[in-house]
Amino acid sequence: MSVKVMLEVQSKPECIDDLKATFESTLPDTRSYEGCINLQVIGNQDDPLNIVLLETWETRKHYEKYLTWRAESGSLEALGSMLSKAPSIRYFDELDI
Repeated sequence: MSVKVMLEVQSKPECIDDLKATFESTLPDTRSYEGCINLQVIGNQDDPLNIVLLETWETRKHYEKYLTWRAESGSLEALGSMLSKAPSIRYFDELDI
């Protein structure tokens, strides 16, 4: 069963344009990474500094492998420098309700 991942970030005001540009340049690699099924980026209407990535991965292990790759490449450190607080990563299962 696939896993839904919600990555939420809060940009520093002076970094929002750079953050969006970073996502635009790096997310094609994410979308083509093994195990990534879908990735959608949404912005908060009430807080333009708040961005959420809604992702679907084959398994949580696929996402964790991807996250390790991003950490080793320095991407997470670069991302963190543009954020006003630590990102939130949450994992969800789709319920058959």
